[in-house]
Amino acid sequence: MQHARPVGRAASSRKYDLITALGAHACGGDKHLQRLILRLITLIVARYNWQSDEIAVGQREIARLWSVDERTVKRDIARLRAMGWLVQRRAAARGRVAVHGLDIPAILAATAPDWPAVGPDFVERMAGPAPTPPAGNVISFPPAPTGDGVWPRALARLHAEDPALCAAWFRQLAEVGQAGDLLELAAPNRFHARFVLTHHLARLTEAVRREDASLRHVVISGD
Repeated sequence: MQHARPVGRAASSRKYDLITALGAHACGGDKHLQRLILRLITLIVARYNWQSDEIAVGQREIARLWSVDERTVKRDIARLRAMGWLVQRRAAARGRVAVHGLDIPAILAATAPDWPAVGPDFVERMAGPAPTPPAGNVISFPPAPTGDGVWPRALARLHAEDPALCAAWFRQLAEVGQAGDLLELAAPNRFHARFVLTHHLARLTEAVRREDASLRHVVISGD
């Protein structure tokens, strides 16, 4: 699964993939989201340094690029930061502009539901290839998880409900520990953690609560 900055070999195609993911997400949203993402794409193409992961340009220059006033720039940059897509590296100071970077895992997690609109080849390229069906067109999934404890039992329940979903997103989560009414799990990376939190947290939490009603919250961390 792609989540690193697009540098090195095949960097150009990965840059286009990121822009494509943003564009597909915009097309599926309302006019306000479309306008915001169009401005972000324009800023990325014009001013983003892929090597250093930096956008170092002042509000006045961004306003001119977007054909808006500086108040609109300030509002939209704040919104992109609240979404987690822009990360401030350095605050603005006298004589220096603010420096921002892209949180690519956050962007990928937010846009992933719209990847199928581009095509199955794009989904495979972005998320990695699906398991190859064996002869007979029967899709084989890993065996049901086993083990004692709340998380292994919850994982087995999730596997029984949807083996494909479990294999793709839940099986890679590892239990870190419990504290009070909270269960902490660790994902293999930030993209994985964000995607599960955004799209599957309710289902995961319900499975955990059915195994232990005292656990009311699940948190997922990722490197």
